[in-house]
Amino acid sequence: MLIDGYGRTVNYLRVSVTERCNFRCQYCMPEKPFSWVPQENLLSFEELFKFIKIAIDEGVDKIRITGGEPLLRQDLDRFVGMIHDYKPEIDLALTTNGYLLPEMAQGLRDAGLRRINVSLDSLKPAVAAQIAQKNVLGKVLEGIEKSLEVGLGVKVNMVPLEGINDSEILDVLEYARQRGIKIRFIEYMENAHANEEIRGLYGKEILQRIKERYRIRRLGREGASPSYNYEIVENGYVFGLIDPHKHDFCESCNRIRLTAEGHLIPCLYFDEAQSIAQAVREGDVEEAARILGEVLREKPKENRWSETANEGSDRAFYETGG
Repeated sequence: MLIDGYGRTVNYLRVSVTERCNFRCQYCMPEKPFSWVPQENLLSFEELFKFIKIAIDEGVDKIRITGGEPLLRQDLDRFVGMIHDYKPEIDLALTTNGYLLPEMAQGLRDAGLRRINVSLDSLKPAVAAQIAQKNVLGKVLEGIEKSLEVGLGVKVNMVPLEGINDSEILDVLEYARQRGIKIRFIEYMENAHANEEIRGLYGKEILQRIKERYRIRRLGREGASPSYNYEIVENGYVFGLIDPHKHDFCESCNRIRLTAEGHLIPCLYFDEAQSIAQAVREGDVEEAARILGEVLREKPKENRWSETANEGSDRAFYETGG
């Protein structure tokens, strides 16, 4: 069992397989050139898997594959299969922008993937294109439908932005409700790589928009999930809100992150990290396990919102998977 310095059990590993992305979203990487880290700098799937086996053997039972956009990493279904074959009962999920799902959903499901989270920030083609800086909506919606068709569990995530897509909060909620999938509204997380002119809505503002049509009641968090659940009284539909600005957001954090280059990160909003790249490339399992233990001991109690006056993180979310 993995325990951090504050007594929290860590059983959730998020693995970024690439920093590359085929979108240039306003809240993530709007100005980044279309480039990529040299292949030799990335850990191979076999090298990533060496560390993943250590984490699983120590008690990790939930793994989420992220990016950048993870579907851009060639042969991703093979990587999914490696993890699934090692421990078939593991909760294996993936976060994606959905653009490549129409072609890849079936292969990922066959390899052992259980669930996906898809970014869906608008149901209007022009607004979706404004946010992603690319004509994306048709492919994303097709990808969601294909994922449901092949039997993947689906959630959608929306980041409401003032004056851009905030008028669609109820529309996107209804889209999800009608398909029996859960939506999670995510507060925009300030970071140095985003468009400095955008402003997100706080959780209380998002809830107020929903209350214009529905009565809602609080359900609370599910275990260590970052999402706080609410139920619509009129129809029983449950949606989530991820609000990292709240003081209790970090209290039950059970996550660590591994980047494609082998950096093991204890917290999304900390720039500190330690590399396990050399250890796994040399096959030194004991050294990789030692580094894991040290990172856990250094895992902070909470993020740095108060220290940065809500200016956010200097690390790019496309490197760590958000």
